[in-house]
Order: sequence, then C-alpha cells, then structure tokens
Amino acid sequence: MKIYISGISGFLSINLVRYLLDKGITDIAGIDLVDFTYPERDKIEFTQGDIRDKEAVRKSMSGADIVIHTAAALPLYTPEDIYTTDVVGTRNLLEQAKAYGVKRFIHISSTAVYGVPTHHPLYETDPVQGVGPYGEAKVQAEAVCEEFRKKDICVPIIRPKSFVGPERLGVFAIFYEWASEGKNFPNIGNGKNRYQLLDVEDLCSAIYACMTLPEKNVNDTFNIGAAEFTTMGEDYQAVLDEAGFGKRLVCFPAKPVVAVLKVLEALKLSPLYPWIYETASKDSFVSIEKAQQQIAFAPRHSNKDALIRNYRWYLANKDAFKGEEGVSHRVPWKQKALKWAKIFF
Repeated sequence: MKIYISGISGFLSINLVRYLLDKGITDIAGIDLVDFTYPERDKIEFTQGDIRDKEAVRKSMSGADIVIHTAAALPLYTPEDIYTTDVVGTRNLLEQAKAYGVKRFIHISSTAVYGVPTHHPLYETDPVQGVGPYGEAKVQAEAVCEEFRKKDICVPIIRPKSFVGPERLGVFAIFYEWASEGKNFPNIGNGKNRYQLLDVEDLCSAIYACMTLPEKNVNDTFNIGAAEFTTMGEDYQAVLDEAGFGKRLVCFPAKPVVAVLKVLEALKLSPLYPWIYETASKDSFVSIEKAQQQIAFAPRHSNKDALIRNYRWYLANKDAFKGEEGVSHRVPWKQKALKWAKIFF
C-alpha cells in the first residue's frame, strides 16, 4: 500500500509519517513546496513541488493507493495563495487521484468551516459558512471533495480542532517563548470559555482509521477534537505551571483588546489574524460522537496533555529554530507588537 501525502513537510505530516512508519507502512511519498529536512528523509519518496502544478502532482502521485491531503495555505498567506492552494490545489489532487484510480482520498479540512458559531457543541450537520479567505476556501475545498465523492472515490473529510504536539510552532511558539522566559501571558477575555484543542497523535489515529476501516464507515465527514478539556484559562495555565516560574494568565476584556488588535492589523503589527483574536474569548468545541461511533475514535490526550507535550518539545528544540519566523506551523510566527508588550509582563 503506497501512501501519498500532500504538504508532507508540514507539522501534521511529519507526525503522520512517523506514525505510519511505526505501523509498518514504509511506502510513503509526498509533495511540498518546502524541503523535507527531517531525519526520515531517506525513508520516503519526496518531491519538492507545488500542488497547484498539475504536472508536479501527476509525477509525484504515481503509484499511490491512498492520498492524504494535508497541504494548505494558512490564514497569514495572501487571499490569492489561500484560494489557489486550498481550492484549486485540492481539485488538482482529486483529478489526478481519479485518473490514477486511487482508492481513498483523505482530506484534512478544519472546524473553521463553521464560521462564528451560535451554539456548542458543533455537529457535522451544522451549516458551514467560513469567515475570511481561509474559512471560505476550506468550505469550497470540502465542496470539491463532495463533488468527487459522487464520482466513486472514497473521500473521508476530517475537520480537526487546532492541533498541537511535536514540531508545532506557529502562534503557540509565542506563548511557549513567554512561558519559558518566566513571563505572565495576556489572555483575550476572562479565560472562562471552553476551547477544545487536539493532540496531533490523536489526529494521526483518526487518519489511520480512515485509511484502514471499511469504506462504509469512513466515506463521510468527521469532527475530531480532544474528549477532555476545561476552560481556556485552566488549560493554558497548565503550561505556565509546567514552566515553574509561578506566572499567570493575565485576562483582559475582549472588546477593547479586539478593537486594539484590529487597529494593529490595519497597521500590519498584529501577531494574530482576525479568526484567532475574534474567537479566542468565545466557546469553541465540537461533538466527536460521530467519529467515536463510526471510526472508533478514542483520543488519548486532554487539552492539558497536548499543550504540555508540545511545550516540552519546544524546550528541547528551541535552539534549532532560534531567529526563524514565518507564516506556517513549522516556524514561530512574528510577534510584532507583542514583542514590545512583553516587557510589561
């Protein structure tokens, strides 16, 4: 069984490669714009290329039995890059998968498709209405997947909550840096909202289930998240407690903070994109009942476990990415205005 992974150099994908290797699956190929620089390089077939390039997709997907589509342009990319990668790129992959007779195409979507929810928990049957270029593109990409389901391809769609674990940096690197330096950390809102996360290992287990279980179980759409989580304040405080400096989350009223961040966004000084700061003070959790019933999803890690596991990895590896900044999960995001605010915490 040959597995083909789009976005194979990303945070999720390297964890997935390791998970599959541990399961004894050794025929793994993939494509990514970014070089695959992990120690597992000699264990996979890697193509440095763009999923928007049909010829690169055709060559790199040859011989694949299962496609796992993790590649995406994240919200800090330009609207054009988000659309062409997340929508056009998804179509390119599905068209080639259809041409090659691929058995399954597992699409990693996002709970961003639900937009700004009016209730919780969210179910797979709730309306989708993405907010901003990223959310809108994720909705459109799912529509492309559903189109190809009608063409006799098994297309599981996974909607994960924000996931963390080894190799995850991005916005979490900002929090981890402050924690490791003995700083308090600002929190948008009172911290009493319930905000579900997901450990990347549990996400890998859901993907593996969609690879191996009968088609009648998996040819569907699934929310994936932690089963055990408390409030934003309690879960994130666990990392500050792990750091051991006696520091706390410092809560600020959401409305004025969001107003300030919108101004900073206009000045290109905000470290966060609107989807994060506009929802950080609100409840955000999904029902995982469907995944539990249909694909036997049984997450091992709570929010606290996932955050602390990721923080310990950060401490062990922070010297390796010191000075790096970018817009993907592989590198820390730019702190911008927060860099100067740190002195007050």
